Amino acid sequence: MKTADFDYALPEALIARHPLPERTASRLLHVDGPHRRFADRLFAELPEFFRAGDLLVFNDTRVIKARLFGEKETGGLIEALIERVLSEHEAIAFIRASKAPKPGMRLKFAGAIEAEVVERSDDLYRLRFDPSKTVLDWLAAYGELPLPPYLERRPEQADEARYQTVYARAPGAVAAPTAGLHFDRTMLAALQAKGVETAYVTLHVGAGTFQPVRVDNIAEHKMHSELYDVPAATVAAVELARARGGRVTAVGTTSLRALESAARSGHLTAGQGETDLFITPGYTFRVVERLITNFHLPRSTLLMLVAAFGGMDLMLAAYRHAVEQRYRFFSYGDAMLIERADDAG
Repeated sequence: MKTADFDYALPEALIARHPLPERTASRLLHVDGPHRRFADRLFAELPEFFRAGDLLVFNDTRVIKARLFGEKETGGLIEALIERVLSEHEAIAFIRASKAPKPGMRLKFAGAIEAEVVERSDDLYRLRFDPSKTVLDWLAAYGELPLPPYLERRPEQADEARYQTVYARAPGAVAAPTAGLHFDRTMLAALQAKGVETAYVTLHVGAGTFQPVRVDNIAEHKMHSELYDVPAATVAAVELARARGGRVTAVGTTSLRALESAARSGHLTAGQGETDLFITPGYTFRVVERLITNFHLPRSTLLMLVAAFGGMDLMLAAYRHAVEQRYRFFSYGDAMLIERADDAG
């Protein structure tokens, strides 16, 4: 398949550059795969789509302040976006500079943090930070929240809370699992009161999520790997839901990828690891029946994933409908609930 097959026209005005005042105030496009139809709803109505015994699986990763600004020892300005924290004192990062820094070069961020370039691999640099603090401590003190580039603005005070899910726990993501941004404590309580079960996975979203697909043939695209953890309690929750006829709903593409990565052997297994799973039409889903997700960029790997999940023709039609109905797009935009058809993938 070609990257161009996953294109659509999006007016700039539909990009949601700021969050709504309330998390649950967004709209919800319900995509009914089995009946090949969609309906315009509100996210506040989400509990209507669930019954006792259903399972929601959330990604509890926490966004870190992964963007740093500084200069090389030669004086040239640099910008670093941490891709992954490797240890207490090392991380790998994308670096923007007029001239690429070489191994052994020392960098200084925010006028306070010394870091050394250890090595370079393709477009990623391994950095060793001043050991007087941990990398996470340095980032918390001097880093900037890494808002997606399409928002075309620097983070504001409201983003500190709103670009983070209310259940975020494990620091390590450099982009939010944005489907979860729609949930507040009241919504979670309403679902629980209805008998809907919840479980958690961790997938630390990497900066690679912002990288465009640069090849024409999607089979040639290489995903950046990301760390994930599927606990034994979550595996047990999935098995219990299945046993009593409940449906498994992934909150976000990251939750879905973590679950499907942990089921590559054919059945869901607890454990930690790295995943570069690239889900495209033709993929056989093993764990998830339903997906809550936002609207994704044209030609992106995330749009390819939802096309695999919901059926390519139906999903592209749903996106055209969303544009016509002026839904809000991307990280701070509206949501979809996709019911997978048996023949999707």
